[in-house]
Amino acid sequence: MPEQPSLDLLIERPILKSFEFQLNLSDQKYLDYYRGSIKQVLVQCTDGVTIEFPASLLTKFVTSTGVHGRFVLTCDDEHKGSELSRMSPTNQNHR
Repeated sequence: MPEQPSLDLLIERPILKSFEFQLNLSDQKYLDYYRGSIKQVLVQCTDGVTIEFPASLLTKFVTSTGVHGRFVLTCDDEHKGSELSRMSPTNQNHR
């Protein structure tokens, strides 16, 4: 009897895309996003691609001086399931 394929091989996994960028928003500029007058963030990635994502993804990175650092936005091919993370300072120096 032929061997059955593994169930893992039959499940199609989404391909994730990653976009890396630097962000420096002052506390005053972030207020526009916080108040909802600006709902989308538009950034240019390190590879030159321009992307747009919901400002709500920035909330967990806000400090008293705004939002600063190098970030990675990850999403699937349909740009769904977006997740934003800040790169560690160690990784920032190697890019």
